[in-house]
Amino acid sequence: MVLLPYAPSSVATARGRLATDLREAGMMAAAIGDAALVLSELLSNAIRHARPLPGCTVRVAWTLSNGSLRVSVSDGGGPTRPRAGHPSLSSLGGRGLAIVEHLSSTWGIRSGNGGMTVWAVLPAPRGGTAVPGADHAAGPGAA
Repeated sequence: MVLLPYAPSSVATARGRLATDLREAGMMAAAIGDAALVLSELLSNAIRHARPLPGCTVRVAWTLSNGSLRVSVSDGGGPTRPRAGHPSLSSLGGRGLAIVEHLSSTWGIRSGNGGMTVWAVLPAPRGGTAVPGADHAAGPGAA
């Protein structure tokens, strides 16, 4: 788990930490790119549409296990529930969760404790050089 400031700059920080962790785990480069894109979409939506957690933060987590990667973003909840949209070709936004839906094997929303967590599960094929210790969890000091 990584707590990040509730700010757009946190998206790049989260992507970088995720990519580093997945490279160390030996995940294939294309799958790392997909995972980084999904995490970016989930985190961007949280920052744009939800309230922060206490301390003006957002929580990002990922777990790599048994050929799957689960990424999640927790925030303080918002006035609406996330859902995949179907924007027109000329729309400037609204495609994020459709991208998540396309790249993930499954995704969902969990509400509770005054907040919301949006999660996605992606395939995690290995193909690079893994650092010893097959399973990884989010970031430095991850639980």
